Amino acid sequence: MSQTPLSQNTAAEQTLLSPQLLAKLEHMELISRKIFRGRMKGERKSRRRGQSVEFADFRNYVAGDDLRFIDWNMYARLDKLFLKLFLEEEDLHFYSLIDVSDSMKFGSPSKFEYAKQLAAALGYIGLCRTDRVKIEPLDGKRSTSAPVFRGRKNLWPMIQYLQGVASGGNVSLTEAVKSFCLRNSGKGIVVLITDLMDKQGYEEALKYLVAQEMDIYLIHVLSQEEIDPEIAGDLRLIDCEDQDVAEVSVSQRLLDRYRSTLAQFIGQARDFSSKRGIVYTMTSTERSVDRLVSRYLRQRGLVR
Repeated sequence: MSQTPLSQNTAAEQTLLSPQLLAKLEHMELISRKIFRGRMKGERKSRRRGQSVEFADFRNYVAGDDLRFIDWNMYARLDKLFLKLFLEEEDLHFYSLIDVSDSMKFGSPSKFEYAKQLAAALGYIGLCRTDRVKIEPLDGKRSTSAPVFRGRKNLWPMIQYLQGVASGGNVSLTEAVKSFCLRNSGKGIVVLITDLMDKQGYEEALKYLVAQEMDIYLIHVLSQEEIDPEIAGDLRLIDCEDQDVAEVSVSQRLLDRYRSTLAQFIGQARDFSSKRGIVYTMTSTERSVDRLVSRYLRQRGLVR
């Protein structure tokens, strides 16, 4: 059986995750605002009462409870039956959904490459805690689910999988998210990484995720060129997704209007998300993934 040389593995990993970033990520943990019942034992302490080795509390014995968990010392002192409760370890479903539409190819670095690096970083945190990690490109072409990665040993397979994810195509965000929801019924955390630039809108896509009763995080990625464009003069602009053409004369007044419209767009996305329990974060591709994860996503409760 042939094996990929270790040096090639390391080089591929570093294109998405540097050794310095990996060292930081492995001390973090993905957390959920909701309680989900995992299928297998993981390394996470659940708020749910279970039967692991870490004591949590007592409750009164009820007929039918397992007699092995009665505290007989308490019974000897109080002449009452109490059951010992423990914190249960559980794993978590973690999904990263990556927008692969043509608009994501814009910028330097491109929004698409930034999205893949972010998905890799969050995925590695999940692998370190033996969570079930699934990363799906929203290409609208999938009839089966993406592979599930679990455990540190799957870092290289996860990176290799991400390296093969390509951008391109006029993909409807709503239809792609709908397809994901129909194929994935597991509860857990879902992180949608997108620029939200879909002429059909993003609202229906988010409603589909809300209907899944998942813990939803929306990472709105914009390039610095989109946030603060440095253009001037007469330009012929072509929409990268549907090839619509617009001829404009760029003036300071037009740039001010553009910035105002962008701020309104961001504000509407934030408000729409907030009203539906979705945690919204806007980021520029100039902000390092390290800083985004360790500071901003920590503040928003996705990692600790």
